[in-house]
Amino acid sequence: MQASVDLNADMSESFGPWTMGDDAALLEVVSSANIACGFHAGDPDVMARTMAGAVARDVGIGAHPGFADLQGFGRRRIDLAHETLGNLVRYQLGAAQAMARAAGGAVRHLKLHGALANMASEDAELARAAYAAALSVDPEIIVMVLAGTAQEVAARDLGARMACEIFADRAYNDDCTLVDRRKPGAVIHDPACAAARILEMIRAGAIVAESGKHIPTRIDTICLHGDTPEAVEIARGLRAALEAAGVSVARFPGLR
Repeated sequence: MQASVDLNADMSESFGPWTMGDDAALLEVVSSANIACGFHAGDPDVMARTMAGAVARDVGIGAHPGFADLQGFGRRRIDLAHETLGNLVRYQLGAAQAMARAAGGAVRHLKLHGALANMASEDAELARAAYAAALSVDPEIIVMVLAGTAQEVAARDLGARMACEIFADRAYNDDCTLVDRRKPGAVIHDPACAAARILEMIRAGAIVAESGKHIPTRIDTICLHGDTPEAVEIARGLRAALEAAGVSVARFPGLR
């Protein structure tokens, strides 16, 4: 059993008067926050509020770029030229850096969102285009990758600092990609179930697919989605279960 692990959540996904998730409550539990940059969700006011909360609670700040798809919440696939994709990532990372700096913090990691992340988990060249763009803005940024996928291959090829991520609230295919959200059981809503499966993965040092297959991996960080209705309960239950098992929750170092 490893001594510590990071706990991250996707957040800052509200828009104007429309509320998505409970960022304030999640920031009391997690050690890293993935901040939506206004393309798939979020807006400047939401970003500013969430960044300030993260700084106040010493939570690591990450840029969470996605496709320009507010209506689809960034979960619809869009075919972009790699140059355009790179600029999309640079633009959103720059916005996150500005908002974090204004709040007295700094962006330390980057994590792709939704359909963009899923496509990058299947296509190393697409992932490379996105990560190379981020590194052109900040060569020391930590790239958070979906462990065991093409995202990890691309980050390693680029020599990037990296955090290998597993999911508390999503089911896995045998190739370490996530089960399609449209399929039954793809999203896990039961906090006890989420905690039990994460402890199993931590003990095994492996992703456990829906089929029962174990895929050995480094585990630096555990994610939960802030838009899941049970997100806060999952986060609290997971942190309590980890600490009861002797695993502390702390920010990842970002190793190459």
